[in-house]
Amino acid sequence: MIIGVDVGTTMTKAAVFDRDGHAVAEADEPTTLHRFDGARVEQDLDEVLATVSSVVRKVAAAQAEPVTAVALTGQGDGLWLRDEQGRPTRPAVSWLDGRAGPLVRRWYENGTMARVHRLTGQGMFPGAHGPLLAALDAEEPEVLERSAVAGYCVDAMVQHLTGEITVDASDASLPFLDVGSRTYSADALAECGVSRWRALLPEPAEPDRLFRLDGRGARLLDLPEGTPVTGGPFDLPACLLGSGLSEVGDGLLTVGTTLACQVVADRVPAEPSGEPAGMWLCTDRPDRFSRAMPAMVGTAGLDWLLELLGIGIGDVERLLEASPPGARGVSALPFLAESGERAPFVDPRARGQLTGVNLGTDRADIVRAVCESIAYAARHCLEAAGLTGRLAVCGGGSRSRGWMQVFADVLGREVILPSDDAIGVRGATAAAWRALGEEADGARWLARGARVEPRADLRGRYEEGYARYRGQLDSARALWSSDAPA
Repeated sequence: MIIGVDVGTTMTKAAVFDRDGHAVAEADEPTTLHRFDGARVEQDLDEVLATVSSVVRKVAAAQAEPVTAVALTGQGDGLWLRDEQGRPTRPAVSWLDGRAGPLVRRWYENGTMARVHRLTGQGMFPGAHGPLLAALDAEEPEVLERSAVAGYCVDAMVQHLTGEITVDASDASLPFLDVGSRTYSADALAECGVSRWRALLPEPAEPDRLFRLDGRGARLLDLPEGTPVTGGPFDLPACLLGSGLSEVGDGLLTVGTTLACQVVADRVPAEPSGEPAGMWLCTDRPDRFSRAMPAMVGTAGLDWLLELLGIGIGDVERLLEASPPGARGVSALPFLAESGERAPFVDPRARGQLTGVNLGTDRADIVRAVCESIAYAARHCLEAAGLTGRLAVCGGGSRSRGWMQVFADVLGREVILPSDDAIGVRGATAAAWRALGEEADGARWLARGARVEPRADLRGRYEEGYARYRGQLDSARALWSSDAPA
């Protein structure tokens, strides 16, 4: 029995899967995002660790057989600073944090972003390691001085449970890793001005690396000391693995708090092209990579709109039916994150827009316009990532069949829905199976998913809508690049 754990941004989930990929036990616990002035977003490592303890104990107690391993995944990016024992030297900085927004803007303007992109293929955003290390180097150098590890959420959990200072190569990918060789680029560190903190970056673990619960971890989880533990990949590539997709060109769209778009690749280009945005991520296999375009738009924007309009989430299906495709001329740009956007372009000043509104516009039109705009953003990201094969969709937004129909229509392709919600946990579990010498049959997981087909009669309407979206985005980017305050 392998217990998979996904330490998310606002929720920690645990699940036990059988060999067919069915969840036979699940538990979850919420975690807290602490928001402060200056777009600062932080988390308490000890609180997050307590949720891991809680959910593992719950699912373990529900099963009669002994635990074979604990498989960890979770949120990526951010900055989780710790000492040699794993104790936090300051609150964890979330990947949602925007304190480095002005710095990222300067880097974009002075060419730093482009130079790092040429070195590692990575695009940076305010919540990534490079900008956050540089920001703390300027604001809190004494904290960095007393830290032993500048890591991420998942490796912070691994350190507390096993005593090992490590990092999964998927987490380490952005922005300093040469993904092909899995080694850090000294030039990328220098470009970000953080070479002096190189010693805080753990060496990436080898694929299929197994750790073991030490005494502290065993007491925390109430499991036997020595129980195997795997520490990654983090949630983006874990979801890709848990979807069952494996062929080059296949894509996964995660409609969650943010919109994570990924495409399977078998090589990293020697000379990255395009805008300095997105990520090239290592996976649990050395011959497979994730070309990721994780946009900051997603269900958080829809939730904000529903609260503003006094609408419940259960009303979304009805409202989508009440407004026709095209939302009666209403259109939106869905960029509502305080830290701006990170894919398929980077701009800390990116902000939302709603246009085409008149006295005849109703709430249904606005809801549909926002849902369509998020689907357009997904198309933009998936095109930039190189989607050519199958497309699966997961995340909380995938529970809305009406919205999934919008995605299928906008993308002009079939979308495959997951057979369960805990796809990231399933991916972590699959990685653990592989580390233990067994392979999971992901093709069966994919075959069980429901299909949503695009409606051919709407193809022209949505092609025009996408062209309009891209034109509005180009105009907005010119506005954001002005000297007007964000």
